[in-house]
Formats: sequence, structure tokens, C-alpha cells
Amino acid sequence: MSNSASLHVVDRLIAGHRIPEAISALAAAADRQDPEALFRLGFWQVVGDILPRDLAAARVAIGKAASLGHHEAQMMQIALTANGSGAPADWKAARLLLEATSEDNYHAREVLGLIRDMSLKDDGSPAQALAAEPLSRDGTLSRVSAFLTPLECQHLMHSAADLLTPALVIDPRTGRKILNPVRTSDTASIGPLREDLAIRAINLRIAALSGSSVFAGEALTILRYQVNQQFRLHSDILSSSNNQRVKTVIIYLNDNFTGGQTAFPNIGISITPKIGDAITFSNIYRDGRANTNSNHAGLPVLKGSKWIATRWIRENPFNIWKGPERVL
Repeated sequence: MSNSASLHVVDRLIAGHRIPEAISALAAAADRQDPEALFRLGFWQVVGDILPRDLAAARVAIGKAASLGHHEAQMMQIALTANGSGAPADWKAARLLLEATSEDNYHAREVLGLIRDMSLKDDGSPAQALAAEPLSRDGTLSRVSAFLTPLECQHLMHSAADLLTPALVIDPRTGRKILNPVRTSDTASIGPLREDLAIRAINLRIAALSGSSVFAGEALTILRYQVNQQFRLHSDILSSSNNQRVKTVIIYLNDNFTGGQTAFPNIGISITPKIGDAITFSNIYRDGRANTNSNHAGLPVLKGSKWIATRWIRENPFNIWKGPERVL
């Protein structure tokens, strides 16, 4: 049976809810070193619905598919290697894997070009200190000009474009994400499977800016606000969290729109977005008190579309694989 025919059989078995047979058929195709079957097997082991989640086993299957020239598997293997899913994080190994990809893996070529233009240490973190301009009197709100290059901004927008869905917020009663009229935008989270090496380097840069571990950040979230969309006044604090969002970093990915300022009304500050700039603010003070000066709003967009990237920084390491926010 041909490889493609084998996977069609798997698809039909899944559609017929014959899960054990589908797993057996996929495992048999993977044993024949079919790269697409190996990739799908690894993906199932990552997602954890058809098969139990097993990140270490997923790394093995995805790595085999990558070695057989499967481009998507190559990018996923690089991402998991860099961010430490299923094994310790290893930037150097991930970069070697990226450099070894073939010329016809255009996504890999794009990412390689981006990181070659970055000034990085051996672990992927920024080589130079980031100069932040304080905007508030207490120093808890600051801005960094040209935090990202226009090409880096474009890469983030393109990376999220196929993932955008109506934005959700966390329900403080259940900890689950729900639709909420406070935020009217489209959103996408770039999780560990899609965190290519350029995005990983950006997350490391965010960690350096916020003085935190890269493992304390939630998945980088991309938000698109179209005409009349906004995020009304709110705090990023989670009301019932056992791992609070202590800091927020917002990066403006474009500025070819009208409106969309970030307003901090309690301190009388309104920030006009400029492409590549980042703002960072503390949601709580060091003594644990809520910082109401960080209550903010994304004002309505009047013309065009506004794109931003947001990363919420937790007090302690945040395991993205454990599902929705745990509440007390």
C-alpha cells in the first residue's frame, strides 16, 4: 500500500471513530519510515487527544520525519529543541538544525536570515542591553524604541495570520477562555509548536526587557484590531491566579492606521503606536499590591488595522502544556 493510501485509510478510520485501528494503521506507516506518517504520529503525541501526550516520544517521531526531509517537521523539531519541550532547551542545537535545512525549505531560510541579522549571545538572548525610557513617575511603565525591526514585525504578523480567531478573555470563575465584549479584536497565540527560532529569540529579548525568565512568559499573543475594534479599560491582573501576571510587554507591529492609542488614564498617559516600539509595565508592585496605574485601554481603531504582540509575564515559570489557567 502506498504511503498516501495508508494515510487515507487513517483518515477514514478517524472519521468513523475507529480510533484504535487508526492508531495501528498510522504506526504501521510510520514503521515503514513514511515521513508524513511519522510527522502525524509526533503531532498526535504532542496534542494529546487521539494519543496521550508524550513530548519525548513526539520529539523522536518528529525528528525522524525531519531527517527524511519533511519541512514542517524540521521547523517543529527546531522549535521544540529551542524551547525545551520534551527535553532541556538547547538553542545551539536548534540553530544547527536550522542551518542544516535544505535551500528549498523557504520558511527555514527566512528564519535563518532574521536571526543572522540579530545580535545574539550563544544562548539566543540579546547581546546588547536594552535601553528603556521611563514613562511613569514610579518607573513601572517604560518604552523601548525600535525593540523589533520592521522585518521582525512582519514575520510575527505573517506567523499569526492563519491562526487569528475572535479574541477571548479568561473567566475568573472557571479560569477558561470565553468571548467577552471588553475586547473586540482577532487574536492568535504562537505556542511551542509554532515558535520558530526568530520568535524564540524575540521571546528571549522580551525576557531580557522584563527582567524575567523566558519560561515565565505565556505564549506570545498577536492581536489585530480593525476599524471600531478596541480593548476597553482593564487590568491584566488575574483575580484568582496562583501564578500572577506580574508584568506585561506590548509590541507595536505596525503604525499605518489611525487611532488605537494605548491609554493609561489613571496617570494621564496615552501612547501612540510606532512600528517596532515596545512598552512594558508592572501589574503589581513588589509588595504584591495591585498597580492600578497600569490599568489601560486600547482605544478604537478609526482607520486601517492595528497589530500588536503581547506577552504576559508570570511570577513563576508557566507551563503552557498544562492547559487553561489554574485558579485557587
